Amino acid sequence: MTDLSSEVSLACKSHDSLGEGAIWNYKTQQLYWIDIEKGIFHTLHPESNTHHSFSLGQRVGTAVPSENGNIIVALQDGIYEFSLVSHKKTLIAHATHDTLTMRFNDGKCDPSGRLWVGTMHLNILPEVAALFKVDGGNMEKMLNGITISNGICWSLDSKSMYYIDTPTSTIKAFDFDKVGGTISKGRVVIRTTGEFDPPDGMTIDEEGLLWIAHWKGGCVGRWNPQTGKLVSKIKVPSYHVTSCAFGGENLDTLYITTASIVVSPQQEKEYPLAGCVFKVKPGVKGCPAYFYKN
Repeated sequence: MTDLSSEVSLACKSHDSLGEGAIWNYKTQQLYWIDIEKGIFHTLHPESNTHHSFSLGQRVGTAVPSENGNIIVALQDGIYEFSLVSHKKTLIAHATHDTLTMRFNDGKCDPSGRLWVGTMHLNILPEVAALFKVDGGNMEKMLNGITISNGICWSLDSKSMYYIDTPTSTIKAFDFDKVGGTISKGRVVIRTTGEFDPPDGMTIDEEGLLWIAHWKGGCVGRWNPQTGKLVSKIKVPSYHVTSCAFGGENLDTLYITTASIVVSPQQEKEYPLAGCVFKVKPGVKGCPAYFYKN
């Protein structure tokens, strides 16, 4: 098993409380990510080392690029379009959950430009959350009985959707209908155990293998969804590793977000860079992110 831990370096000293949602905008050559609890949206242009942070005024569960140049953000009370120029937020769809007890958590756009985003209870009550699809302002519930809706991505041929409900310690694959935007035949393809449990955010590489951030595991694992086996891992200098995304001009750099919350005093001393963003070149390239289509 390959271990690239020694190659990991600091990408941005952001010190987020709950850094999440890494995604690469290949059009602007920027890394996007969020701090969920602080309600902050970050951009980083690695070539110029330019980092900007935008306060959104609410908890933010995910942020994805839109084809029109704006950002789609899942805030506490709904899905909004956010302008990086005017800083104006425009409502796309109201949240259907109780916004005092639930929030959005993680999401990405599918190959046809629809946003898939899940929820979780603030007290992590089991099986009360859901996975939604946002298409043209319409929000449709796609899965019930979820606890912590997390990592999501699509296979290279767009025929499968991979999905994580964190406390299940599994990655599921669903048959995906690209035209209709429907899923079916959910089945477990990966089970995480030990230091690789629980699974959090996820992305896919050009070879069709899944890169999964492991909360409480201090690492990112590369998993084969065909065999369910771990292929390689990357240790990260943070106890909570939350998401990852391939970026850079050639999509050959893996960017990794982390969190600084819910740690012991000993862990605070052990991981002084917890909450920062890290990077590594793992020897494989990623795939371009899908943008939201209005």
